[in-house]
Amino acid sequence: MKTLLCFGTRPEAIKMAPLYHELKSKNFEVVVCVTAQHREMLDQVLNFFEIVPDYDLNLMQLNQGLNGLSAKILSKIDEVLVIERPDLVLVHGDTTTSSMVALAAFHLGIKVGHIEAGLRTYNKKAPFPEEINRQITSRLVDVHFTPTTEATQNLLKECILQKDIIETGNTVVDALLWTTNKISKKDYNHPEIEKLKKEIPNDKKIVLVTGHRRESFESGLKNLCQALLKVAEREDVIILYPVHLNPNVKKVVYELLSEKENIYLIPPVSYPAFVWLMQQSFLIITDSGGIQEEAPSLGKPVLVTRDVSERQEGVKAGVSTLVGTDKNKILNAVHTTLDHFISFEKIINPYGNGDASKKIVEYLLIKMSE
Repeated sequence: MKTLLCFGTRPEAIKMAPLYHELKSKNFEVVVCVTAQHREMLDQVLNFFEIVPDYDLNLMQLNQGLNGLSAKILSKIDEVLVIERPDLVLVHGDTTTSSMVALAAFHLGIKVGHIEAGLRTYNKKAPFPEEINRQITSRLVDVHFTPTTEATQNLLKECILQKDIIETGNTVVDALLWTTNKISKKDYNHPEIEKLKKEIPNDKKIVLVTGHRRESFESGLKNLCQALLKVAEREDVIILYPVHLNPNVKKVVYELLSEKENIYLIPPVSYPAFVWLMQQSFLIITDSGGIQEEAPSLGKPVLVTRDVSERQEGVKAGVSTLVGTDKNKILNAVHTTLDHFISFEKIINPYGNGDASKKIVEYLLIKMSE
């Protein structure tokens, strides 16, 4: 079975990497196409996971609009699909790449599988544009690989047939465990991690922060920064913030937080370095979906700076808390966690245990034999 994996962002690459290697290990003919929505950050992941794309569409442009990006993806992936004529296209999650590649494959009568299918907020503006990307993709694909029971139920309520839904867990847990195993080896030396070890104080509680959602630009991001300024007044805390490359994020964060005591603003780090930072952290504040899925496996509490989340499993399990972008709500949650959190009673990740890629490939092998 010729299988085309197509992705464009760093999170997609991380979550598709273990699936790529599992497919290769079972002798699938695998073709990789990247749209490169995230150029530099994507390349770091490809290098770490030892993936060399067969096609690199290199579509990234500064401050690129969603309509322009969508049109380019739809046009350029058409050329790849016509050349390769894969038996199956695999897309991931909620990006513009996923929805446009699924549409292009549908137009050509090529079957599509959707990794991390079924997540929903049912609020088309949050996350934006991801919620609609997911819903569009779900209407186009032939098989849905869901990470959780809740995601499966969402699709069933939307009249997706049970026979087309395969519940697998999330491949991000596969990627996380692969990474922690690799960076923990004595002979593994990562210059970025070694540099961080020298620069970050190890005698304080580390609050690791990320933020990049479009719906949080301006007021939401400013509120978060104002809360972080107050948290940084604590003597037992340092705030470590790898700042997203999006100019809308960098401008606000550096204006409000640069050169402040106990706040370390650093450029985005590679995936292995970020996993190491998560391991060192006491608390993580984020609007990222992937981090919500990874942190439970590391036993780290997460405060989610979003009003709604398509990842309610972590909230229900008590490993993450929705705090939105209200300054006082963020502050209260941070202080409560810093003062009272000891550990989770059991580290059970509601998003999987690291065998999602294996389950996906096992399903595809069965389908090939039919």
